[in-house]
Amino acid sequence: MEFGLEFFPDVSPQQKSGAQYFKEALELVSLCDQLGYTSIRIVEHYFHRYGGYSPNPIVFLTAASQQTQKARLITGAVLPVFNNPLKLAGEIGMLDAISNGRLEVGFARGFLPHEFARFGIDLNESRSRFEEGMEQVRCLLEQENVTMEGQFHRFENVTSLPRPTQTPRPPFWVAALATPASFVAAGHKGYGIMAIPLAGGKMAELIKLYRDAWKSAGHPGQGRVMLAFHMFCAPTAEKAIAIARQPLNDYLKSLVEAASDWLMDTHSADYHSYDKIIAGLKQETFESQVEKGAAWIGTPEQLRKTIRGYYEQVGGFDLASMQVNFNTISVENAAASMRLFAKAVMPYFC
Repeated sequence: MEFGLEFFPDVSPQQKSGAQYFKEALELVSLCDQLGYTSIRIVEHYFHRYGGYSPNPIVFLTAASQQTQKARLITGAVLPVFNNPLKLAGEIGMLDAISNGRLEVGFARGFLPHEFARFGIDLNESRSRFEEGMEQVRCLLEQENVTMEGQFHRFENVTSLPRPTQTPRPPFWVAALATPASFVAAGHKGYGIMAIPLAGGKMAELIKLYRDAWKSAGHPGQGRVMLAFHMFCAPTAEKAIAIARQPLNDYLKSLVEAASDWLMDTHSADYHSYDKIIAGLKQETFESQVEKGAAWIGTPEQLRKTIRGYYEQVGGFDLASMQVNFNTISVENAAASMRLFAKAVMPYFC
């Protein structure tokens, strides 16, 4: 199992400026290579304290590439629905070159109605825009002189520059929450799956669907599974709880606030049961997340037990992408947690 960092800014300007947030995030990134964290990932979101500081993952990952030599750089994820594929393909090629071939590209549909409303895009076009956009980016990266006649974007005889450093392109991932069809589709296409235990979905069943689809499509191996967790490691359970409990509860609250349209009159066939998913998240707390293994918070001994148990529960996974500075956790506390986790937890699994 590999362990990487995920950055998901969840702060408002009143709490922390963008300059301070990214200064601290890059300070944590600079520890990755020496401590053995193998990847760095960041989201794409807009307009709200929940993720809004990161409208373009590629900008942050470019800075992160200059703080590291070995760690992989993962978009977690870019949203084709809000991006022109011609521009996105060029940016991917550029970062792959700057990082000397360390980029991996995660794609997602997006799920926050307020973002769709502000961009003036129909939620019911979510899946078709995602599928078309991801396929157009794939073709632009793998081929030259590309012509595509899509429903939303059309172009003729285009060669995207710079060409990818990795051949034929950087690895692709698909982000999925709880929709079985998303896991199956990623498996069939041979893409990695990045999922979130946070929502309490039946992760073992979803991962099995993904792996079965992977094998049925004839791909070698059993695919790549990345799961996202909140992580805080401390010498005592009391210290871990004292530092991480309120930030995690505030993070959960801001997520529900950002997605609150699903609890009102918002409906879409592309987002089956999202009202129930968000309603379920509204009931989540620090205690429930820790209990179900979706948040790794405690002493090294506690975390070793939690990780081993969750790994067995879901049938294994390849990469844990961990938020270490979630909400208002200080850079000093996050760095101490990273160091302790690397010393006393990671060697048991790497």
